[in-house]
Amino acid sequence: MSEHVGSVGSVQCVVLDCPDPRALARFYSGLLGGEVDRPDPRWSLEDEWSTLHTPSGLVLAFQGVGDYRPPRWPDPSAPQQFHLDIGVHDLDAAEARALELGAVSLDDRGGARSWRVYADPVGHPFCLVRE
Repeated sequence: MSEHVGSVGSVQCVVLDCPDPRALARFYSGLLGGEVDRPDPRWSLEDEWSTLHTPSGLVLAFQGVGDYRPPRWPDPSAPQQFHLDIGVHDLDAAEARALELGAVSLDDRGGARSWRVYADPVGHPFCLVRE
């Protein structure tokens, strides 16, 4: 991996806290494609740690937390902490698939916007964004 001048390092993965790491990895695999729990020398796979190597090269990691408390979008008292924007060609088809996989719509505004807001099965917000 090459590093940019002045940088300290590079992002290896994005880690999401959750109650069931493998279940959430499978959810995101259904949305993004990729391989769940592919061996990788950067980390070990355990009951409380699961990964998703996506086709784009991004790695998402899922870390089990016993007392997991989900964010409540857009409530600032339980902030979203982060969210993913997922580019899609067909917003309606992507929404149908996300809901089939267990996502919950957080968007009650409707209309012809170019993005929609959802929560994954454990409450992390994410957006489907028309490319």
